[in-house]
Amino acid sequence: QVQLVESGGGLVQSGGSLRLSCVASRSILTINVMAWYRQAPGKQRELVASISRGNNINYADSVKGRFTIYRDNVANTVHLQMNSLKPEDTAVYYCNAVTFVGSMREDWGQGTQVTVSS
Repeated sequence: QVQLVESGGGLVQSGGSLRLSCVASRSILTINVMAWYRQAPGKQRELVASISRGNNINYADSVKGRFTIYRDNVANTVHLQMNSLKPEDTAVYYCNAVTFVGSMREDWGQGTQVTVSS
């Protein structure tokens, strides 16, 4: 099991930027995929961005060109740099870790609120 602690959420105006951070309780080199998801009120949780141990990166179409996911292996941290924020980016953002050890295990952080005002 890995504990994940997110930080960096807050209130920002449309067009602004935020950087989210997710600190893992163990080396992220032991985790196959780390990702950021978000869930807006009344909507399903959706994948925002993911990064694999081999640095394969995927983004949701809605954030391509605006968000960047990257990892700091020394600090056991995955960041999500969010630029050109829009009101529709408002959601609770969750860090996710997927590890394959025989079977798949998935761990989640507690979430951090991002609110973008128009």
